[in-house]
Amino acid sequence: MINAKLREFIESVIDSKSISADDVKRLQRDVLADGIASKSEAEALLALDRSAEADATWGPALTALIVDFVVWGRRPTGTVDNDEAHWLATALDVVGPTGTALAIAYAVLDEMRHVDAALLDFIMRGRQQERQQRIAA
Repeated sequence: MINAKLREFIESVIDSKSISADDVKRLQRDVLADGIASKSEAEALLALDRSAEADATWGPALTALIVDFVVWGRRPTGTVDNDEAHWLATALDVVGPTGTALAIAYAVLDEMRHVDAALLDFIMRGRQQERQQRIAA
């Protein structure tokens, strides 16, 4: 379930096809002041990341929101279990490892006391894709 404020935010971004610095501020202050409340909300934001041009402040803001939800907003804190790691890796990998998705994975990894192999696999695929793109360039 996605809260009404977040739904309105997503619709406005889809209409404009971009995420401005003001949009990011509004998301943090008004729309998700208490953070992400569900996997559906996290998935909606990740989908938005893949579908709109964004201000440079978007990636770090999205990363912080996802880390807070995955690592600190769930019990036990600091641990992402196997099911959660698989969900996160799948949600991040919908269209392949994007820059923001990899930043989120690394940030989650930095904050965790225990890491599941699914998240490490996602990071390794992303690093391999980056190397292949550098070689091809």
